[in-house]
Amino acid sequence: MSADMAENTRTARLMTLPGVYAPQHDTRLLMAALNREAIGPGTEVLDVGTGSGALALHAAQLGARVTAVDVAWRALMTAQLNALLHRRRITVQRSDLLSALPGRSYDLVICNPPYVPSPVAGLPVRGAARAWEAGRDGRAVLDRVCGTAPAALRPGGRLLLVHSGLCDSDVTVRRLSDAGLQARVTDRAFVPLGPVMRSRLRWLRETGLLDEGDMTEELVVIRAEHA
Repeated sequence: MSADMAENTRTARLMTLPGVYAPQHDTRLLMAALNREAIGPGTEVLDVGTGSGALALHAAQLGARVTAVDVAWRALMTAQLNALLHRRRITVQRSDLLSALPGRSYDLVICNPPYVPSPVAGLPVRGAARAWEAGRDGRAVLDRVCGTAPAALRPGGRLLLVHSGLCDSDVTVRRLSDAGLQARVTDRAFVPLGPVMRSRLRWLRETGLLDEGDMTEELVVIRAEHA
């Protein structure tokens, strides 16, 4: 079985409670990037916005000690249930990004944040939409991650972050570089537009975020390292 097929099989076996983000293309792209990192016993990993816990469990499978955080209680329940089902030990904690973890630092921080541009200003305070809605430019949560994640990295620590190309990966690289990290895009993939993107297709084209006739979305993984 190929690595990609193994990843697809693994994520397909995860359960997701209603309203929790299920593993998709972005999850698998970030999981493939995670496989290239030096992870083993003693590696401390933080999964920010864990959702189903797919990435946290994969890091635990590689031998890491994993803390998984999410702002949604239902996501935390899902991650804990999946950890029990797969017999993996992870620490689950409620946190709005890194707000509940002051002073903590990690060898690796991974994050698949909400990044879908929205015609509606502001962020939803509850419900499934919190997993994808990210403001008019899709950067409402991304910019917070770029502002807070660097402080959570130990010397030599790494950040792996996935988001849509519609959110401008150059901005993410620049923000992380300004924070003192060595940042670059390491992975790109073009995938079919999902249901949420298709539901606002007209608005995306009117605002110039998506070209006329384009039915694919670019996903990028950005790797940033604490020098």
